[in-house]
Amino acid sequence: MNIQKIIKIVALVIGLIAVFFLVRVIMIGDEAIKADVANQGILSSFITLALIVLAIATIAAVVFSLVNLVSNPDKLKKSLLSFGVFALILLVGYFLSSGQEVTLNDGSTLTATQSQMIEGAIKAFYILILLAAGLMLFFGVKKMLSK
Repeated sequence: MNIQKIIKIVALVIGLIAVFFLVRVIMIGDEAIKADVANQGILSSFITLALIVLAIATIAAVVFSLVNLVSNPDKLKKSLLSFGVFALILLVGYFLSSGQEVTLNDGSTLTATQSQMIEGAIKAFYILILLAAGLMLFFGVKKMLSK
């Protein structure tokens, strides 16, 4: 039995369990779940199943991506270069921002470091937007001129 059949069977079993929990939640109803604490166990089971599926999907995506990157050195080089450029943009945004202590509406205080991180992330976002727009404009003009 190959891995695809096993994955299909596991996905089918998880899907059937999810449908079972969903039908139980629908049969009990919202008001009964809110009113009785004993009925809230059904939601807990449903949430646990969702978290397990999320964990499996996340682990599978990360593992298969890493395996693909390790098996292909050119892709690994491009990925590391892209990651480095992104980290550089984040650092530029962080160092261009000024951190000031801010009092929030609820009375709590945002420290200077937290303020600088938030402002740096926003500035990095602006840098990425300008970079994307510039590249789209550059390649659009290049394509128009080549025709």
